[in-house]
Amino acid sequence: MDRIRAHIRDIHDFPIEGIVFKDITPVMKDPEALKVAIDGLCRPFQGENLTAVAGMEARGFIFGSLVAYQLGVGFIPLRKPGKLPYDVKSKSYELEYGRATLEVHADAVEPGQRILVIDDLLATGGTALASCELLEELGANIVSCAFMIELEALGGRQKLGGRPVHSLLTY
Repeated sequence: MDRIRAHIRDIHDFPIEGIVFKDITPVMKDPEALKVAIDGLCRPFQGENLTAVAGMEARGFIFGSLVAYQLGVGFIPLRKPGKLPYDVKSKSYELEYGRATLEVHADAVEPGQRILVIDDLLATGGTALASCELLEELGANIVSCAFMIELEALGGRQKLGGRPVHSLLTY
């Protein structure tokens, strides 16, 4: 994990003043660091009989797609409003610095499917909770939520209401 941590840079006052943004683009640029991150995200879920991986726009798409490929399951994109061309189900939620909405195709999940929810970072937990609830409303069973980074002081894990959480790095 030291290889991953060495590639994460802090960007102060982004996207608003007072926020320290954890920039993971250097991790994605380095093939070995990216491989370590994807392997670390996949490891706990090998043999878990997952049906699919769901990832939130946008960085969750990157990590979620790679994890889904490595685990041999499908990928479910959770998108910003107006991006999906079919019937959608929506969920709005609060962010640390605003409000947002996620959408998913109404037929993306069948009842009983075992889903792993992936994103790059767990902060206050609003996006992850909305993702889980949206998928659960379609009948999914959330096996776990997995993140490359968890900002422990922001309490996102607690907001997820006991759903299992796997984080590679904590700050």
